[in-house]
Parts: sequence; structure tokens; C-alpha cells
Amino acid sequence: MGELRVSVVQTDLVWENAAANRRALHAAMAALDGSLTDLIVLPEMFATGFSMQSETLAEPAQDSPSIQWLIEQARERDCAITGSLAIADHGSCYNRLIWVTPTGDVSYYDKRHLFRMGAEPDHYTGGGSRAVVQINGFRILLSVCYDLRFPVWLRQQPSEGEAFEYDALLCVANWPAARRHSWRTLLQARAVENLSYVIGVNRIGEDGNGLTYAGDSMVIDFKGEPIVDRPQGEAFVETATLSSEALAAFRDKFPAWRDADRFTLALD
Repeated sequence: MGELRVSVVQTDLVWENAAANRRALHAAMAALDGSLTDLIVLPEMFATGFSMQSETLAEPAQDSPSIQWLIEQARERDCAITGSLAIADHGSCYNRLIWVTPTGDVSYYDKRHLFRMGAEPDHYTGGGSRAVVQINGFRILLSVCYDLRFPVWLRQQPSEGEAFEYDALLCVANWPAARRHSWRTLLQARAVENLSYVIGVNRIGEDGNGLTYAGDSMVIDFKGEPIVDRPQGEAFVETATLSSEALAAFRDKFPAWRDADRFTLALD
């Protein structure tokens, strides 16, 4: 049993300017210098904003400046770090959530559900598999923005004698302020139905398409109650401590999973 310190970085993003965003994020994360956290979470498409200019902005998977920057940040701060990027790989572009460990190991999750109302399917390819990473004994399911609206994709189905698939659901986003109620509600719903922590990190400010973002980045416990929840619109870096002992105790005390409906997920 253990603890996981998770640091949420909620910030404005400079439209389609990766170098400027890396500089600004490096400055914001200075508050975490000195090994004050185990995991730093950045927003979706933290280098560019939610741009559909994938043909010109996507970074190469094998030689990405922003992935190299993530590796440097993880080593410098001796913690894991994650955030999504536009990545070109084998002839396709992906909205790819990159996960980097303190030792520089890189894994990733490609966003499964592409936001058709923003023409994302016209510029990016959807992923076909889920990804669970591990840190400090915690298993974390990775997801990106629009994925949050699809509970079947994110649902875990433990059986008697089997371990839960994950202990925390992580979702990075560029979720507009006009739909902030849905964002907040869905984050809490995913925590309740999966008996897990939920980490949701969104941006603030206005993007190049004139969309505004309220932030509402949250860390939520397994009962759906917020641990981190700041007023909308402000930039902040805040660290929450997750407890595996408290999570296990609640799952034992309130085993709703035993009454859940069973299903099989069919992928297209």
C-alpha cells in the first residue's frame, strides 16, 4: 500500500507555438522543483493547443522535440510526466498521450474517440487499444478529452478473485467552457462507476479558433468527491496525494462492482 503525489498543471497555451509552450510550462513547473511530486500532468496538445493543422504541426514520433523535452523534465524532477501531442507516426497523425518515467522510458496512448464536431477525424487517426501504466504501485488508465464521454471504453470489470484493472483514470483535455458542466459531471461519474480516482487536466484561455476554456481541472476520489477543484479560469499548479490504502478500504466496504452488468467490448 502507498501514496501517489499527482501534480495538476492548468495553464493557457500559446496557439500553435511548441517552443513557447515548452518554455511557459517549464517556468510553471518550477514550483515542483526538489522532488515534490511523483507525477506531473499537462493538458491535451500542450505544445500547440487543439489544432487541426496536423500536416504541419505534428512532431515525428522518433525525433520529437516535445517528447525529448518531456524526458528531460522527468529526469530533472525525478518524477513521471504526461501530456498529449500531435504526433506523426508511420504515415498517420495521432493525438498521442505520452507517458514518461523518471528514467526516461516512454509509453503512449492514442486517443480513441476523435472529436467529430471539431473535424478531428479528418486530420488524426484514432487509436485501437487501451493503455494502463504503473507508478508507485498505482495502475493508471490513460485517456484523452472526448474519450470521457464513452463510459464503456473506460469501464473496468473486476471479477471475484481478480484485481481491479486500474486505480486511477487520467484524462487530459482541451474542453471548451461552453460544455464545462458536462466535463465536471463526467469526471465525477467515471470515478463513482469505476470505484477509482480520476485525474482530469484541462487548459484555460482562448485558442486560435476563438474557443474559450474554463479549466476546471480536478482530482476526484473514488466516491466522486473533489480533492482538487479551483475556481474556473485561473492558472495553477497543485499537488494531490492519492492513497491506495483508502481506495482498497472503500472498495472492500462498498463493493458495487459485484452487482455490475458484464459486457464484451467490440472494437471496429
